[in-house]
Parts: sequence; structure tokens; C-alpha cells
Amino acid sequence: MSFDFICRTLSHFPDKNSLASQISSQHRSSSQGTNVTRMTLKRLLQFAISAVSVKAVFAHQVPLGDTIEQPETWLSKYGPQIDQPFSGPLAFSHMTYSRCLEDESAQFDIAVLGMPFDTGTSYRPGARFGPYAIRSGSRRQREARGYSLAWGNNPYEQGSKIIDCGDVPVIPFDNVLAMDQMEVAYSTLLNRPIASSQSVWAKGAQLAKDGRERPRIVSLGGDHTIVLPILRALNKVYGPVSVIHFDAHLDTWNGYPGTVTEQSRVTHGTFFYVANEEGLVSNSSIHAGIRCKLVGLGDIENDESVGFHFITSDDIDDHGVPAIIKRIRERVGDTPVYLSLDIDVIDPGLAPATGTPEAGGWTSREVKRIIRGLAGLNFVGADIVEVAPVYDHAEITGTAAADLVHDFLSMFMSQLPPTPHALPGSWPRDEL
Repeated sequence: MSFDFICRTLSHFPDKNSLASQISSQHRSSSQGTNVTRMTLKRLLQFAISAVSVKAVFAHQVPLGDTIEQPETWLSKYGPQIDQPFSGPLAFSHMTYSRCLEDESAQFDIAVLGMPFDTGTSYRPGARFGPYAIRSGSRRQREARGYSLAWGNNPYEQGSKIIDCGDVPVIPFDNVLAMDQMEVAYSTLLNRPIASSQSVWAKGAQLAKDGRERPRIVSLGGDHTIVLPILRALNKVYGPVSVIHFDAHLDTWNGYPGTVTEQSRVTHGTFFYVANEEGLVSNSSIHAGIRCKLVGLGDIENDESVGFHFITSDDIDDHGVPAIIKRIRERVGDTPVYLSLDIDVIDPGLAPATGTPEAGGWTSREVKRIIRGLAGLNFVGADIVEVAPVYDHAEITGTAAADLVHDFLSMFMSQLPPTPHALPGSWPRDEL
């Protein structure tokens, strides 16, 4: 490598001419007596190129904050981080979620509460996953789009605060303990002050023993056994209540074969019998949708002694929906009313995900129509039970259950059954 080549190479870099001149001067000096080897020149060249290159890089750098434009944020460009129907935390209808049992500051007028208990079943278990399935089925529902043509209202816009209070952490290993957990949980929420500054259900204060208005709770089961601890909690506030019981089965049997302990008497088919023994239900209760097999007519006599009359699933064909509504309303009258709906009241072709399916049930539309006809009764609470999603297809049972919960909320808010609205483009009632 010639010295002239090194100098020409350095001259191609900016601000390196002075360095090239210095090397040239050193070379002339060395040719007059100083022995500079070719290796020394190579090293000198490598050092010179590196030093000048580093200098050039730093010379062109600028502070980051001076000229680089900051990227636009999600909030400034797209707005709030909303939940899509298929995304977000799993709360009922995307409503406010709170662990109300531990957060004693949580207030509400109506609470949705899960009770994932299923160790009282006599056939297929799995209803402990019911609260999850019902919430999952509600994902397409939301407060901002809750208006129903059938009800003529949006329950979330009626002045009441409605929140999802999560699930009772029910122990799955000890039914005695689980019963107490559910009763304490329900009582805890039932005794909270209402969130609204004004009365949202004036009749509630009149019905309560102490004259104080209480929140109302929609419970998500769980098998039907959960109703016993609920009735125990309600009894402390309202005394005995009338029960409107939508179900394929009576649930008033006094025990199953093999019952040898007091706790083994308590199942999802016997809890009403036990509730009657404890004085929790009024002699003005009624079943709707009954179609189960019986031992014989003795089951009906026992059922009446527990305080129930009944409507069979076939009665809807013989008498129609309006007559069924009238019979239920006349039966419970002006008493405090608790509504309990077993999803198996609906035909298993439309709601297969349940533990004890019975063929020949009502349609979900018929059940919804009957519920609308019950608005204005003195409802102190409601539940939907026996949803066992492992037996479901395409979430049709969970979706139906979630829609019925929405009906419960509208039912709580309504003083009378809704009447058809004369809407533009609708079919006039007098033409039906």
C-alpha cells in the first residue's frame, strides 16, 4: 500500500484533510531518517478513519425532544377503550363489576350475584359454571343498548343503579358450609343501603319488617338448591314470601332414597319442602311449566301441603298465555313475591344445557311473554338456575338465560305489564 493511496483515501472523508496533511508531514520526516514501517501506516490509517467516522456521527446527532414528533396516543386518535361484544372483562351485560361482598362501600339498587353451587343435583352436574355461561351469553347486551320493544324501556335508564357483584366463593366440598356461605352473602347484600338518594321501589319499604327499603338481587345459579339459603335470608327481612316457580319439576319432594342425614335431605328437588318446614314460603305459591314424571298423585297432594298450586306445560295450549298470567297473579296477590326460574322450564330443544331435561317444555318466547305479564307484582328478588353449559350447543342456553335476566331487570322496574306501542311501521294491534 503506497503512502499516496492512504492520503487520497483520507481526503474522501469530511474534515479529514488536516489529518491527511499531518500524516503526509510525518511521512516526509520519516523518509529523511525516521523508519516508519508499512504496518505503522496501516494502523495509523485505521485509527484515523475510526476517529473521524465517530466524529461525523456525533456531529449529525440532535436531541430527541427537539425535532422528533411524538406518536399520537390511542385516546387522542380513537377515544375511550370500549369493550366490544366479544371482548372485555366478563361482567353481566358489560355493566359495572364489583366484589361487593368484600367491598363494603359498594352500593346498588339491584345486584346481579352468581352462586356457583351444584352439589345438590340428582342427575347431571355442571351448574356451578352457570354464572359464567349466563354472563357469557350476555356479552351482546349492554347498558347503552338495552331498550326492548317488548318492554318499552331500558332498565338501565330508569334511575336505578344496577351492578354485577361477582360470585359467592362457594365451597364445593361441604354442603352445610356452602349453604351458610350463600345465606350470609345474600343477607350481606340485602342489608346494604340502596344507592339512590330517592326511593326506587317504595313498596319495598312497606313490605319490609323494619320499614326500610332494600336492594333487590338477581341470582345466577347454580343448581336449584341455592333458593333455600336465599329464602332464609329473605325471611329475615320480609317474612314468608310467595314463590312463582318456573320449572319442569315440583321440587317439593321430602327426600330421595338413601337419605340418612339431615343435610342429605337438602337437594335441588327437596328444598321447597324444607323451606315450608322452616316457615319460609307462603301458602300462596305456584309452579308454572310442570311436566315431570311422578310417583303418583300423592306427589300432587304433598305439593299442595307445601303451599303450591301448579300450571302444567300443556295448559298453555288449553288456556293460552293470558289465562296463565291471570292465574299466577291471582294466586300470589299483593304478597311479597320471589320468582325462581329453572331453565328446564324451556324445552330442551331450545335450552339443552341443563341437568334434568324434560321434553315438551315451553318456548323461550312463551316464557318471556308470561314474565312481562307479571310486572307490577311485589318482587323482592329473582333467580335463574340449572344452566349447565357443558351440555350446551353454540351457547343457546346461556344466551336465552341472559335474555331472561334482562327481562327480570325490566320487570323490577315496571309498575304494570307493558302495553303494545303504536310505533311507525308496526302492525296495528286491532289488526291482529
